[in-house]
Amino acid sequence: DDLFDAFEGDDTVEEVNVEANEGGQSDKLSRVRATANDLLESMARGDQSVKRPRLDDDVAEAATAAGAEEEEGDECDMQNRVTVHEIQTGENCTHEVALPPGVEFTPLNAPSTTPAKQYPFQLDAFQREAILCIENNQSVLVSAHTSAGKTVVALYAIAQALRDKQRVIYTSPIKALSNQKYRELEEEFGDVGLMTGDVTINADASCLVMTTEILRSMLYRGSQMMREVGWVVFDEIHYMRDKERGVVWEETIILLPSTVHHVFLSATIPNAKQFAEWVCWLHSQPCHVVYTDYRPTPLQHFIFPAGGSGLYEVVNQAGVFREEKFAEAMSGLSSAGDAAKGGIMRGRRGGSKGQSEANVVKIIRTVKERDMIPCIIFSFSRKECEAYALSLKDMDFNNETEKGLVKEIFKNAIDLLSDDDRKLPQIGQVLPLLQRGIGIHHSGLLPILKETVEILFGEGLLKTLFATETFSMGLNMPARTVLFTSARKFDGKDNRWITSGEYIQMAGRAGRRGKDDRGLVILMVDQQISSDDAKQIIKGATDPLNSQFRLTYNMVLNLMRVEDITPEFMLERSFHQFQNYAAIPGIKEKIRAKEAELDGMKIEGETELAGFFDMERQMEMLRTSIRKTVLNVKHVVPFLHPGRLFKIKTGARDFGWGVLIAFHRKVNPEDAHDMIYILDMLIALDPSSAADVSNPSALKPPQPGGKTVWEMVPMTIECVDDLSAVRLKLPKDLSSKEAKDQVARMVKEVNSRFSSLPTLDPIKDMKIADAGFKSNVDKLDDIEKRHNSHPLRQHKDFDRLAKQFRDKEASARELKELRDELKRVKSLLHLNELSNRKRVLRRLGYAGDGDAIQTKGRVACEVSAADELLLTEMIFGNVFEELDVPQVAALLSCFVFQENASTSKMAEELAGCLRQIQNYARRIAKISHECRLDIVEDDYVESFKPAMMDVVKNWVNGMSFAEILKTTDIFEGSIIRCFRRLEELLREMVGAAKAVQNTDLEAKFELARTKIKRDIVFAASLYL
Repeated sequence: DDLFDAFEGDDTVEEVNVEANEGGQSDKLSRVRATANDLLESMARGDQSVKRPRLDDDVAEAATAAGAEEEEGDECDMQNRVTVHEIQTGENCTHEVALPPGVEFTPLNAPSTTPAKQYPFQLDAFQREAILCIENNQSVLVSAHTSAGKTVVALYAIAQALRDKQRVIYTSPIKALSNQKYRELEEEFGDVGLMTGDVTINADASCLVMTTEILRSMLYRGSQMMREVGWVVFDEIHYMRDKERGVVWEETIILLPSTVHHVFLSATIPNAKQFAEWVCWLHSQPCHVVYTDYRPTPLQHFIFPAGGSGLYEVVNQAGVFREEKFAEAMSGLSSAGDAAKGGIMRGRRGGSKGQSEANVVKIIRTVKERDMIPCIIFSFSRKECEAYALSLKDMDFNNETEKGLVKEIFKNAIDLLSDDDRKLPQIGQVLPLLQRGIGIHHSGLLPILKETVEILFGEGLLKTLFATETFSMGLNMPARTVLFTSARKFDGKDNRWITSGEYIQMAGRAGRRGKDDRGLVILMVDQQISSDDAKQIIKGATDPLNSQFRLTYNMVLNLMRVEDITPEFMLERSFHQFQNYAAIPGIKEKIRAKEAELDGMKIEGETELAGFFDMERQMEMLRTSIRKTVLNVKHVVPFLHPGRLFKIKTGARDFGWGVLIAFHRKVNPEDAHDMIYILDMLIALDPSSAADVSNPSALKPPQPGGKTVWEMVPMTIECVDDLSAVRLKLPKDLSSKEAKDQVARMVKEVNSRFSSLPTLDPIKDMKIADAGFKSNVDKLDDIEKRHNSHPLRQHKDFDRLAKQFRDKEASARELKELRDELKRVKSLLHLNELSNRKRVLRRLGYAGDGDAIQTKGRVACEVSAADELLLTEMIFGNVFEELDVPQVAALLSCFVFQENASTSKMAEELAGCLRQIQNYARRIAKISHECRLDIVEDDYVESFKPAMMDVVKNWVNGMSFAEILKTTDIFEGSIIRCFRRLEELLREMVGAAKAVQNTDLEAKFELARTKIKRDIVFAASLYL
């Protein structure tokens, strides 16, 4: 109740209570429409105090159905509720303010009081504008490049809050950044505390640094402290687009009381104004946007073609893309030939690993000679970082004095460790590199080493730093030069070009303000890239801040537990929903334009044309049905002979006739009872798309009259458009280009002999005897004859009329799609999913009728660090009662370890624990599927990874970290991260056991937590 004062107000809508057996669907629709209209009218007035009704499952479904018939009114149009005013600045920044409904813009006033904080340097325009907003007690989003000086604004907000005797919260995305920020703010203000879950320092301080998850938890629990909070600073708010954790930011911003003001710090985002409008709409308070893309230190962008001999400036300091230099770089790549095909990852597959390392050494030597160090080298693999650093074995960047300082700082850092931990291999290996001015920074490093590297780099004692992209987020640690060892990265699914947003974030580390007149960015390219793709990466727009809102059971249960607020309330206020509402005016304008276009399309003989084209549609439907039968496994497999010609077509891409080389089967990953047939086809390709044949979606057919290359490509049976009666005699070995060219000539010769290749007759040759199939063949034959002899074909303007009719049909389809899109964005997103999740909760006994939360639901509310449903089921299934402490910890490790790692044969006791997880997971997956949730059972079961079970058991039993490392090849940093997440989960499990008053289980979880919390795994941060 204390927390949600902000949501209290007049009850303008009565709660809807609908009995499941009361009235039919039409009655439900009527009631929902009436309630929805009241709601929408209140929303249009900007009334944020309206209490939202609870909808049961059936009414939720009726509401979804009603959405399809909803009138196209202006109720949801965002411009009716929030207005945006542009404030003139006259300098290199823009300033806009989103205002609540009915609020007139009032110019910001410079305060008459002494500023809360003075700065010893001239502030930039964007800093002055943002600070003016804070001085007027108005929220502000500051969007600027990395290293532009956004922290200045945050420091002012903190200083003002402390001056005005208010509390202020500073949130950051991850614990490591919270630790760093705590050190910085504590030195500045003194009265600062830290709350990260595993560490709490000075919790009563006026300024509290915490992770966003901690703040969300405080909001759900109704912390009294929130009454005293005047400001919340959200650092790195662009992290909200993170798929896994972005939803935490949305929940937190929605739940904050409207009495709180906000400072949002973000990298440049193109839709900053939209985000500010959302905050304004949520909390009925002005929210400013101060945006600048100004860089105090301009950047030069170079391309280094792998295997080449020089750097090519493709974007100069003025930001101009130089086409001629880019062409030279690509020419250099071509002339380098096979030398360009290096790369550490390729090296492990047998490519030229050494050549890739030589390229990096060559670039760094050039950078050093030009006095452009320090240099950050970004790689997208932890092993690459280490391999590249070790390749600088002949280079030394530090003098003897600097070496001594490095050794002293390093010794002071590791003195915090025990004697045994100081002897760990990673600690011994990294010091010689650090003394030579070479650093490594990635998630596999021991946390104490990562922090030591950060401190040394900040002190200028490291001249080259090999890092993964996580280093681009966080404290201001710029360099003079940034080098990318690749323009491609593997994102867990695809090996793709990096996005412009990723490039901008990392490249932003180049150029130190006040020290460098320019920053250098070097992109190492080891394969051809088009000019358009290069421009998109280097000069493209930053990634927009799009909502990653998703429902979780923890969220749903917590909202069901709180009075006067429902899960539907959260859905309505999500940024996801807001972004859809914001699209409504544009869609309506397109609908009006399309309707006018259709009204003006008058066609002679339209009725006759409609009949003619209806015949074409019937023929297409029959052909699809016939093709589906022909390609049925039982019919097509007997004709999968090597050498047979198959016509290959995927969507609009027609590859023509290709040659079957071989085929094989594999299990369908989405259905274990189904087999997929993979055909190895030799087909003709456009050479520009043939670099990676393992990705068929990127392949293109040859251009008419253009160059052609024949390559072996894996295809599914669904890509087959027709089967030829022709079979070729193939060479025994098709690995060489000569053999492929020989087959290509044979295909060309066969094509020249026939006007059209003879195909297999499905009835005579393939012996398909199904009566329905034969009927479809006969129908198709009949319609084709009537179609070919149709009188319209004799019309002198047939081609013109046919084109007009097709154009009108296309416009009608576009209009329907626009209307469907309008209905979709006006409906409440995730409502069906919420209804289905509530079904699951009722089936499993977490909630009762009317969303009344049960004991199991209260237990699940305690768990947010892992799968709350599965863990609660295991608690109530007495799984943990039967296990000892090491087994409990080992079992729980499966919930927090997320990396793919090999699993050695484990002891039967641990295998039994894993089977317990899998059995409960399968039960939850089956119930979820029955409740119409989209879930793949095997994927869900396999998401619990056992690779750390033995490690955790050994650690709880007292094994040293050095001994642990001998039993696994998992990175040291990954092991420690798993242990720290496990400690957080165990802390939550203690709370879950308390919720059911099981003191024995509570003691068991607490003992496990105590036993893992030792030595280097929980060594104190150097920042604390």
